[in-house]
Amino acid sequence: MASRVLLHSQLTSAAKRAGVRFQSTSAAGADFAAQRDAVKAHAGPAAETWKKISIFVAIPSVFVAAANAYNLAKEHEEHLAHHPREQVKYPYINWRVRDFFWGKNSLFFNPNVNLDASE
Repeated sequence: MASRVLLHSQLTSAAKRAGVRFQSTSAAGADFAAQRDAVKAHAGPAAETWKKISIFVAIPSVFVAAANAYNLAKEHEEHLAHHPREQVKYPYINWRVRDFFWGKNSLFFNPNVNLDASE
């Protein structure tokens, strides 16, 4: 029983010492605080630089890329209107052992893109 009390008091005093050391303002703590303040002073202008890059370069670049993609897609649609895709009925296209219960075409059949299996 005495050993428990002795052990408990030793652990408690060791924990208190560790807390005091952790919260102390020794020379090492002052160096750490100075280094942390220097990092904060450096991070401020760097963060502003990246904020300006994001606002004035990245966001307009996204809009320019979106406009380019839209124009290319529009040109492609116009080209396809003048030159429609010709579909060749190969023997292995739409080959089924038996039909689906809703018909010959698959569930994702699109008449603008896929060849109709009922023809």
